[in-house]
Parts: sequence; C-alpha cells; structure tokens
Amino acid sequence: MTAIYNQYILNFKRPSGTSRGVLTTKETWFLEIRDGNRTGIGECGILRSLSVDDRPDYEKKLKWVCENINLGAEELWKALKEYPSIQFGVEMAFRSLEAENKFELFSSAFTMGKAAIPINGLIWMGEKAFMKEQISEKIKAGFNCIKMKIGAINFETEISLLKYIRSEFPSKEIELRVDANGAFTPEEAPEKLMRLSELDLHSIEQPIKQGQWAAMTDLCKKTPLPIALDEELIGVFDFEEKEKLLKTINPQYLIFKPSLIGGFRGTQEWIDLAEKYSINWWVTSALESNVGLSAIAQWTYTKNTKIPQGLGTGSLYTNNFESPLEVKDGKIQYNPDISWKFKI
Repeated sequence: MTAIYNQYILNFKRPSGTSRGVLTTKETWFLEIRDGNRTGIGECGILRSLSVDDRPDYEKKLKWVCENINLGAEELWKALKEYPSIQFGVEMAFRSLEAENKFELFSSAFTMGKAAIPINGLIWMGEKAFMKEQISEKIKAGFNCIKMKIGAINFETEISLLKYIRSEFPSKEIELRVDANGAFTPEEAPEKLMRLSELDLHSIEQPIKQGQWAAMTDLCKKTPLPIALDEELIGVFDFEEKEKLLKTINPQYLIFKPSLIGGFRGTQEWIDLAEKYSINWWVTSALESNVGLSAIAQWTYTKNTKIPQGLGTGSLYTNNFESPLEVKDGKIQYNPDISWKFKI
C-alpha cells in the first residue's frame, strides 16, 4: 500500500465575506491511497485561520502520513489528534479504498438518488444590494431555511436586511439562521441578541469568539435567542474535555464541521454527547470541494437527522469537480446518473 498527496486551490466565483475577512481562494489537499488496482481518495479540508491544524508543519505531517500509511486508518487517526483535517482525509481515503465506487463511501437511499437532504441557503456578507440579491435567489430556488452571515458590515444594516426578509416572509415560511463567527464582544452581545430575537430567528451561531467559556455560559443561560456553538468545538480533542465543555456552557445547539473536529469519528463523539445532554445539532461543510462535501453529505444522511443541514457550498467555486451532487428545491441530492470528473 502506498500513498501520495497533492494540493489544490479552489477559486471562489466571487469574493465571499465573513467577519474574519474576504475569501477569494480556498486551499485543500488530497490524499490518495493505492493498493494494487484499487485507489482511495480523501480530502484534507484545511481552513486557514480557522483550522486548529493551520500550522507550518502541515505539509510535513501529510508527508509523514504517506510514509506511514500501512499503520492503517485506526492508528493514523489516533496519531493525528492535533490535525483534524488530516484525520478527516485519512478516514475518507481508507473508506474510499474499500468502497465499490471510490466516491460512494456510505451507500444508502441518498447515493441511489432516492432521497435528499434539506439544507440551508447561505447568504454571504457584502453590500446591502448584493445580500438582497442573494436572498431573492435562494427563495426563488426553493429554500425555506436561510443562513445569513453577520458581523462584518454595519449591524443596523444587517438588522434592516433581516427585517426586510421578515416583512416578506414570516417564520412559518422561511426559517432564518444567522452566523456571527464570533464577531460580538461579550459586553455588546446581550443587547444584540435581544434585538435579533425580535426578528423571530431560529438561532445564532457563535455570537462571541471561542474560548470564553464563562461569558458563553452566561449568554446561553440568559439568551432570548437560541445559541449554536460552532468554532467553540475546534481544538477540543479529548472526549472528557468535550463533555466538560457541554456540561459547562449548555448551549441550545451544536454545529459540526467534520474537517475541523476530527473527521467522522471525532464528530460522532460530539453527537454521542449531544444526545446524552439533549442538545440538538446539525452538520455543516467547511468549504471543501465536492469530493469532501459529498462524503460529508453521504455520512450525514446515515444519521437520520431531519433539520436542514449546512451542505450547500458546492456551487461557490469556478474550478470545483463535476459530481453527482445537485441542489434542487432547497435540498442536496446525489444523482447516480452523473459521473464524477476528478482530476488535479
């Protein structure tokens, strides 16, 4: 058994704004395992400035994985605790190697094209006119759950945009989620949450920066608007620490990005704890290519969750790989009649 890795740069169709800056490209790495005539593909979906494994030795660690690929998926996952995106790529690649079709990792009604997964429509930060345009497009495309990034432009402008959506579409028609990406300070967060709650929103992701457990605990206890932890989960490796975080903060929701929290196995640990403490959750992609997105969608379908997931990022790039993934009527589906075109 041998393995190689390659870097691939995904180019955004248009600059995409977050509270941490504007994205024009997205770096990703592909791990390919070869065993006789079989090959397995895994995507190591690092997100610079957010991934805990955004480290100078990242490529060196990928080289180490290739040199030690015969350790197998289990031992490599354990050895890569501090490199969750590589854990994800390793899990994917081994699963792909064993699959009849290397891109169909979890066979189900989803991969047979008989079932779809409801997803949210993502609205990126930008000028008011651009955000309004995106909102209209998502609603026309059949989405009944919209997620809007907030925290980068003027808060009053964001409030007016949300009011605009609500004036046109009540909550029984459109579910609205917002994602602050840690943009608020602990001091200003309570008032901003109060104002946002008046707009009948579903939830807010990560209102303050991660790592402020006391402040986040207080917010989750008193908030008028359900809070979903996202970045807060990044870099929490040990099961005991994960449980301590949930028992301490007691959030209303959790959001899982497998590339950022240890792949499927790391995510499953969070799911087990969420169910233990009766915390609802959903899964979100971390801007992977269609290869990683497809693997996450296939796995997510097997979890039988009914609420909209955050898996609608495949159309963001000019040079994504052609795949069976399609988004129709606010759902992601897998069309087995469409072939993969994967070449790097």
